[in-house]
Amino acid sequence: MSVQEYLDKHLLSRKIEDAVNAAVRAKASDPVLFISNHMRKAVPPVITKIKARQILDSRGIPTVEVDLYTNKGMYRASVPSGASAGMYEAVELRDGDKGKYLGKGVLKAVNMINEKISEALIGMDPLLQVQIDQAMMDLDKTEYKAELGANAMLAVSIAACKAGAAEKEVPLYKHIADLSGKSNPVLPVPAITVISGGKHAENNLAVQEIMILPVGANSFQEAMQMGSETYHHLKAIIMEKYGSVGYNVGDDGGFAPNISSITKCLDLVKEAIDRAGYNGRIKMAIDVGATDFCIGKKYDLDFKTPAKSGQDFKTGEDMLELYTKLCTEYPIVSIEQPFDKEDWEHTKLFSALGLCQVVGDDLLMSNPKRIERAVNEYTCNALLLKVNQVGTVTEAIEVVKQAKDAQWGVIISHRSGETEESFIADLAVGLATGQVKAGAPCRGERLAKYNQLLRIEEELGNQAIYAGDNWKCP
Repeated sequence: MSVQEYLDKHLLSRKIEDAVNAAVRAKASDPVLFISNHMRKAVPPVITKIKARQILDSRGIPTVEVDLYTNKGMYRASVPSGASAGMYEAVELRDGDKGKYLGKGVLKAVNMINEKISEALIGMDPLLQVQIDQAMMDLDKTEYKAELGANAMLAVSIAACKAGAAEKEVPLYKHIADLSGKSNPVLPVPAITVISGGKHAENNLAVQEIMILPVGANSFQEAMQMGSETYHHLKAIIMEKYGSVGYNVGDDGGFAPNISSITKCLDLVKEAIDRAGYNGRIKMAIDVGATDFCIGKKYDLDFKTPAKSGQDFKTGEDMLELYTKLCTEYPIVSIEQPFDKEDWEHTKLFSALGLCQVVGDDLLMSNPKRIERAVNEYTCNALLLKVNQVGTVTEAIEVVKQAKDAQWGVIISHRSGETEESFIADLAVGLATGQVKAGAPCRGERLAKYNQLLRIEEELGNQAIYAGDNWKCP
């Protein structure tokens, strides 16, 4: 298309004239700047370029970052990665070259973006999130995104979402709310990691995380104050009892004292809550991560201490009894992945007791088919959404709708391998999930999410709503 044909097609002569007239009517002090801004708004938005690169996540493992350009700006996004992947979640595309990054490189995914995805999306309107995501899915054609890679697709999808928000000149959370049909953004209760274990820390604790939920706060800002103060009181308590080596931190920033007993860890957290003065206003949660220590149909709570492994095997019934006891003795309001990813029976039995929120992680893998089964069989009552398990923003919005239609709780979650990307903060607010899980109040990649939520609350001002006691169904 020639320049003249382009000018004629987009009626640019008329638009320039309109811009000049608008500058005159506005009595613009800087007519050239006014006309420039006016013209930027008049030109239809299109994706003009997509450039991907390999960067490192918080564990020093490669991941994907994308710069998506439109005719109005550049928008950057990067994706996280978990410590393990399940067979029912979207597939990360990695290089497999053991001579580089131990096989964890993502140059194949980068090339997929720079060559295939870029070619398919250039010229598309960034406001059309559903069409952009569908174009990538059509290009891949596999059930779990094995050809293009979920890491490649998600990075582009998030960048496009940011471009769409910028085109509308609205905050990202507002754009996400619009895409989902929501109207009232909600600041989530943070599930703040305070003790790490499982595959996330080099200690003997089998369960993956112990978290605190400041449900009694009046604002997100107060919630973070309560969480931070409790975290630092816990550090002092661990120092007193176990010395400085005890407060090394795990992948998510939680302290990792070399304790194998979950009750001893819960006692430490309870003492920290009391010492901080927030007894009754802060509740507790556990991410068991039971799939990691399930052997056959039994659970090895000593799996991290090889010399003892097998000496503390528990049956599903034993674990059910343990969780019932813990919920009775501690202010626990949520337990994540209490059983193996295929142990639907015991998960359902535990949910039926109504003791706490029962969260499906490995059980569901953010997979709509497994969510549907869990809803139909009353297996659990909350979804842990890890966006990279589904692979696009559109699909993330859909599975949240699916969970909410079932009256489930929804937790928007980070991963153990994170970047400075803060997208999930806006996602949690825009989808009004009421819960967000982003790690401890330390480590920059975790604070990127919490600090973004503080900014959002400030921006909303008097319109800001903190989920608080309504964290399950805000």
